[in-house]
Amino acid sequence: MNYHNYYPVDIVNGPGTRVSLFVAGCVHQCKGCYNQSTWRLDAGHLFTQEMEDKIINDLNDTRIKRRGLSLSGGDPLHPQNVAAVLKLVKRVRQECAGKDIWLWSGYLLSELTIEQQQIVDIIDVLVDGKYEQAQRNPSLVWKGSENQIIHYFKLNN
Repeated sequence: MNYHNYYPVDIVNGPGTRVSLFVAGCVHQCKGCYNQSTWRLDAGHLFTQEMEDKIINDLNDTRIKRRGLSLSGGDPLHPQNVAAVLKLVKRVRQECAGKDIWLWSGYLLSELTIEQQQIVDIIDVLVDGKYEQAQRNPSLVWKGSENQIIHYFKLNN
């Protein structure tokens, strides 16, 4: 898996102060997408064990009270991202007590594969659905267009 951007301190992509990872690779290629540079799977940087360790360390750093991890992109549920994202969210769940996990995906909850669903079974919140430029609404919180749905599964906090 590649990632495009990493923000160890982020207050825009989910509630509270967060760690945010923008992965590379998206099959949806939504018209009007603000993050087109993340569409290619080979964009950005290789996601290494060192980067995974950095995310865990940043989430557990007590100097900044971080609420959780945000995964966006590209698409974290892209089939070629699933193995690395699953490993990461399992590790966050095991090693970062009390941190929530939010994930944005163009896939609908109803169309997930078994492998993608394994990730969703671990996270707290899924924002699903392709960005639809015709349904854009800048007043929405945590999503860009009216068709997208925020699924609250569980919250650790």
